[in-house]
Amino acid sequence: MISQFFVLSQRGDNIVFRDYRGEVAKGSAEIFFRKVKFWKEDGQEGAPPVFNVDGVSYFHVKVVGLLFVATTRVNVSPSLVLELLQRIARVIKDYLGVLSEDSLRKNFVLVYELLDEVIDFGYMQTTSTEVLKSYIFNEPIVVDAARLQPLGPAAIFMQGTKRMPGTAITKSVVANEPGGRKREEIFVDIIEKISVIFSSSGYILTSEIDGTIQMKSYLTGNPEIRLALNEDLSIGRGGESANDYRSSYGSGAVILDDCNFHESVRLDGFDMDRTLALVPPDGEFPVMNYRMTQEFKPPFHINCLIEEAGHLKAEVILKVRAEFPSNITANTVVLEMPLPKYTTRASFELEPGVTGQRTDFKGANKKLEWDLEKFVGGVEHTLRAKLTFSQELHELWFNSANIIKEAGPVSMTFTIPMYNVSRLQVKYLQIAKKSSSYNPYRWVRYVTQANSYVARI
Repeated sequence: MISQFFVLSQRGDNIVFRDYRGEVAKGSAEIFFRKVKFWKEDGQEGAPPVFNVDGVSYFHVKVVGLLFVATTRVNVSPSLVLELLQRIARVIKDYLGVLSEDSLRKNFVLVYELLDEVIDFGYMQTTSTEVLKSYIFNEPIVVDAARLQPLGPAAIFMQGTKRMPGTAITKSVVANEPGGRKREEIFVDIIEKISVIFSSSGYILTSEIDGTIQMKSYLTGNPEIRLALNEDLSIGRGGESANDYRSSYGSGAVILDDCNFHESVRLDGFDMDRTLALVPPDGEFPVMNYRMTQEFKPPFHINCLIEEAGHLKAEVILKVRAEFPSNITANTVVLEMPLPKYTTRASFELEPGVTGQRTDFKGANKKLEWDLEKFVGGVEHTLRAKLTFSQELHELWFNSANIIKEAGPVSMTFTIPMYNVSRLQVKYLQIAKKSSSYNPYRWVRYVTQANSYVARI
């Protein structure tokens, strides 16, 4: 049970506000934003997703730069409320086509209509886009695509040699194309978030993939769809020893530890030919979620060296090599590395002639940051950082061992479009034909993202 729901912009502007029960003061949005902005408790950089202020619990998730927030005075499951906020964001995106501050402001009547159907007197009713269609009567106001943020390579769908810009999926599930026609098409995303920990010598200590197959359908009449995956796909270890299981990396087999499916998926032929049959509901939904700890080749290899460079000085040499093919390009690559607390200054040296890279020393929390706009496969980049330490530092402390002890680990975030490390693939996407001329567009995209990508020093 929640008392209030509101959406804030990054500046703290209140875009949407709905008070369901009148149990929490009206100024809760301002209290929340002030607390999040100036969060300093326990030395954390950002506020946790759930916290309590004066008896009011605040739950929040951040979606495309917007803060979706719920408040309550009663004891509720945090996981339930956080999941509800994510689903509200997804439902709004399904109806508006694109989720942004501009689209929310232009469609505030439709947004409030959705909120009143999703939540009644603080209790969740439904978050199904398909069910809500029976109760929603307002049409969305389409936001001009030119006013959206530029789309990078990760927003490109591909079908063979065809390419379709990411704006193709920024359509409402209830809006038609100009002229009243509806474009028949379906979008499938295979999104994998990888977690890897490297030892100081570069060996992989732990590795895991959390993946999902997302689908968004614009097919009229909800025809049946058959989705075929790798024929050599296995679920579970099947009694193999740990060594056999790990060595299966070179065999080409895809072994998932576990998985679950959307309620609309029928598994009649899954054991035989790895085919999923379903009638897709409206809106975006996960067809399948899976987890994998089978050994895989990490997309990036990180090497970090720290050595003394004179009196109260040290040099950090950070090298990153892309292990994926040269026709693949990663974007929004960011590396961060905590530095010793006595660090007062850092100067950086990049490779000659490089562009699209930015370095920064965060003096407040003693952290090195290295941003790379694009990272082409098969290429290695190097950063040299010269550190200067405080004069107050005791001479006995200053040695390589103590510097290494206080520095690191190196963490990395990235997005790699049209690439997945698990080798799980959609072999074909078959749609039940209504007629011989019925041939809707099919778009498939692979995206790999870093969940926790860490290298110890």
